[in-house]
Amino acid sequence: MGFTSPPQLKAGMFGSRGPAAGPQLPGAPKPVKPKGPTGIRIEHRIGVQAPAEVIWDVLYDLERWHEWNPLYPRAAGQIRLGQTLDLTLALPGQPERQIQPVVLEWVPNEQLHWRLTLMGGLMKSIRFIEIDALSATGCIVNNGELFQGLLAKGALRQVGRSVHRGFGQMNEALKLRAEAAWEAQRG
Repeated sequence: MGFTSPPQLKAGMFGSRGPAAGPQLPGAPKPVKPKGPTGIRIEHRIGVQAPAEVIWDVLYDLERWHEWNPLYPRAAGQIRLGQTLDLTLALPGQPERQIQPVVLEWVPNEQLHWRLTLMGGLMKSIRFIEIDALSATGCIVNNGELFQGLLAKGALRQVGRSVHRGFGQMNEALKLRAEAAWEAQRG
């Protein structure tokens, strides 16, 4: 009787889950850990009691982010590959500023990734919001950013805690909004 590996769990480009760790046959090669982008990663995860589709609907509607999103109180643009978004970033304890990230990748009900170049290209970041469906009505939202470049480490010493708090506040607000929308749909 042979061993079978458990199914692979979905993980986006920045997901924290690697290959499934199951029993290994003697002499079998070890699974290769997938390589992802390198840099300094800050993220916040939260459980949401709503279907992935409901969470995605809240995220996809940029024009209504001002109603619920404390991290991005103003958002405009379209979630399309290569499109530039126009966002107001409001990190806790920091002055608001305008950013124009470019959409790298999006998959409905699963993930949204965008790229931002700062300080004349000396710092770059890849922002990710990923939805991992655990059941028909329960998900984990992973909300984070990968910082790269010569100035990333120094900049994050100054604002890293504020970035993490901002991701947490956004996740809490997203949770409230999505769960309320799901409750209203169920009537």
